[in-house]
Amino acid sequence: MRFAGNVIWFVLGGWYTGLAWLIGAGIFALTIVGLPLTRAALEMAKMSAAPFGKSVVHVRELDGKSVNAATATTGTIGLVFNIIWACTFGIVLFLMYLLAGVLCCLTIIGIPFGIASFKLAGISFWPVGRRVVSKELANHARKQNAEKKFDQMQGG
Repeated sequence: MRFAGNVIWFVLGGWYTGLAWLIGAGIFALTIVGLPLTRAALEMAKMSAAPFGKSVVHVRELDGKSVNAATATTGTIGLVFNIIWACTFGIVLFLMYLLAGVLCCLTIIGIPFGIASFKLAGISFWPVGRRVVSKELANHARKQNAEKKFDQMQGG
């Protein structure tokens, strides 16, 4: 299903949205200020081109780093960029993907595409600090983080 869904998605417009995000990443990369948005746009391009079989996770779920001066600083910078993004492009993209998801879900055959649109809506609203990975890797990272938190709760 993943392959077929990705092929149908790509042919019916995924290539166009993925290309648009790649162009946006290139524009963001030309400015020093836009570099955090460059990485976010590349993640959006991956998800927009082929969303099936992929999941969106926060970078801290993947690296397992705890809060320290460096992660707090990058987290704060990411928060500022996410707020700026959400107040400008993010809300428009979120609403567009949300509408597309609702329209796709009106038909039985379109439900998987609607769910993919909802995933894209989430990452397009708050993209900085998010990574697009396979569902298996996302589940593994979440499981390890849950086990780590559970062990901390049990230990003290």
